[in-house]
Amino acid sequence: MTLRLQSKGGNEYEEPPMRLDRFTSRTNAAARYVAQRILLQGVVRGIARVRIVGRNELRNLSGAFVVVANHSSHLDAPLVFTTLPRRLARYLAAGAAADYFFDVRWRRGFTSLFFNAFPIQRGAIDQRGAVEKHRSAAGELLGHGVPLLVFPEGTRSATGDIGQFKSGAAALAARASVPCVPVAIIGADYVHPRGSKWPRVGRPPVGVVFGAPVFASVGESPAEYMARVRHEVLRLHDEHSGLGRPRDGVRTKARTASARTGSGDDRE
Repeated sequence: MTLRLQSKGGNEYEEPPMRLDRFTSRTNAAARYVAQRILLQGVVRGIARVRIVGRNELRNLSGAFVVVANHSSHLDAPLVFTTLPRRLARYLAAGAAADYFFDVRWRRGFTSLFFNAFPIQRGAIDQRGAVEKHRSAAGELLGHGVPLLVFPEGTRSATGDIGQFKSGAAALAARASVPCVPVAIIGADYVHPRGSKWPRVGRPPVGVVFGAPVFASVGESPAEYMARVRHEVLRLHDEHSGLGRPRDGVRTKARTASARTGSGDDRE
């Protein structure tokens, strides 16, 4: 069913039905490999010096999962897609704001090619059942073995601080019996802050830290599950805060204390 929705700018647009085969197509995956690992990775590495930590935590991960990351920059999705091990990133699909990334054809095509994107409804107003439609589509993707990338803050942080996480991604993961993978992105808000048209020069450092997969506990509510995942993102951010450069030039904790755990890292 085609939905008629309203874009961020107030214009109406049609959102076409979502075809599941687009997300699992080997041809599309091959095109994304070129787009992500050659074009996108080249751009990201030209903008920032990327340090990756914790990929060994994912060595036993397979099938569908939900990547849950903090969000402060347009660099966040490219960083996740170009640092996640290729076998896990091949069919990874990113949730993207329907009212911005899907309102015009060229943006919809761009986000689909580079990020295997699916629409999510943000804001308090549910336009004509779009929230339930998008949630159902995300659940179908997980059911077909497609992993998801979700930024549960719902929008980019204006300060770089990690905000509250909405529980929708946790509910999806629990319902599909798949884990959430906590990811802390460090320093991206300095490299390309919200409101800036262009990234900073000089290739400032950024860090991408992967945590161990987190499963829902028996009887746990989505809010409780997401609180645990958020705590892990905060812990990883605190523990590895030295990987990136905060905007004010002073390294600060992400609001929680944590104990250091061993995890392999790579420099790229």
